[in-house]
Amino acid sequence: MEYEIQGGTFPIVVCTLQEGETMKNETGAMAFMTSGMKMDTNTGGGLLKGLGRALSGDTIFLNYFTAQRDGEQVGFSACSPGRIMPIRLDGTNTIIGQKNAFLAAEDSVDIDIHFRKSLGAGLFGGEGFVLQKFSGTGVAFLEIDGEIIKKELAPGEKLLIDPGHLAAMEESVGFDIERVKGAKNILFGEGLFFSRLTGPGTVWLQTMPISSLARALVPYLPTTTE
Repeated sequence: MEYEIQGGTFPIVVCTLQEGETMKNETGAMAFMTSGMKMDTNTGGGLLKGLGRALSGDTIFLNYFTAQRDGEQVGFSACSPGRIMPIRLDGTNTIIGQKNAFLAAEDSVDIDIHFRKSLGAGLFGGEGFVLQKFSGTGVAFLEIDGEIIKKELAPGEKLLIDPGHLAAMEESVGFDIERVKGAKNILFGEGLFFSRLTGPGTVWLQTMPISSLARALVPYLPTTTE
């Protein structure tokens, strides 16, 4: 599989497949496919696995696209302003992504749910208890809200972030919450809690969480009057 990410704020990833190669995606993300591509829809591992994906913000069913001859293409587009981030899995690394992170992947990539171990992190960490876990081998494409900021954390190194700005991280990175100190900081600053990330591992941040974009648009939405 070869791919090219096109566009800027509203990107699309175009995947070129050889005969027999398969891509999968959440339903609704496919923008186009060439005539030699065969599509199939199923739960991708059974009903329980499909329900697990639904808990993490995706759909129960997955679409599968298999090339019937060399050079066939399928394109997957993002549903909100931001970037499409490719991650390469080699069978030894696991990536944890935010809810709704999954856009598309090679069929050899395993997509599962990941539960936060900390009660506080689940309640106040910005994404709830259920995240997405990517493992196996191959390339997966994640949707990132806004721009991507990549951070490499050394063992024991800590990074405090505003909840919601975490897009993805390696499984080795620890995640918890830290309470904001000082009454003025709580009342007029960034809220009650920070998310605390502890290395080692790679962290990918996003500059414009979709929840922040939604709040910014509220004052400009039309209101109904009686």
